[in-house]
Amino acid sequence: MKQSMLIATCALLLLAAGCNDKNKPETITGNVAAPAWTAPEKYDMTSSMTAIIRVDLSVNYPDQVAKAQWQVAEGDVLAAFSGETCLGVAELVDGLYYLYITAPSEGTNVKLKYYSAALKNIFVSEPITYSNDAHLGSESAPYIPSLAVQAGK
Repeated sequence: MKQSMLIATCALLLLAAGCNDKNKPETITGNVAAPAWTAPEKYDMTSSMTAIIRVDLSVNYPDQVAKAQWQVAEGDVLAAFSGETCLGVAELVDGLYYLYITAPSEGTNVKLKYYSAALKNIFVSEPITYSNDAHLGSESAPYIPSLAVQAGK
């Protein structure tokens, strides 16, 4: 009885470990070409964000951090999306991203996507609820989104 419980417990632990990593890409260095994200037609509602990007690769990819040499660089792009619809695009200006986000309505779920030219990969944030006329971050206290490698890239 104890042996079958031990085997069942081990099987569950192995299954759980496999499930946790099933959407995690094997490498952070991808082969994604620079995206052609374009700013959308203007909606009636607009908000702004002043952000800096920091991608912490040490948690999920500790063996690749030294090889990756990740840092913000020319060619990096930050954009806001609702589903597949682009709501705004910003490029790097003096270490900051100035992003204007337009949306069709209050309460729209917005995800940030960040393209790293150095890593040739896309990183995605958790959803943010859109609020008209909001100002997220400033030059003295920029917003720092939590980003993760986009699965499948």
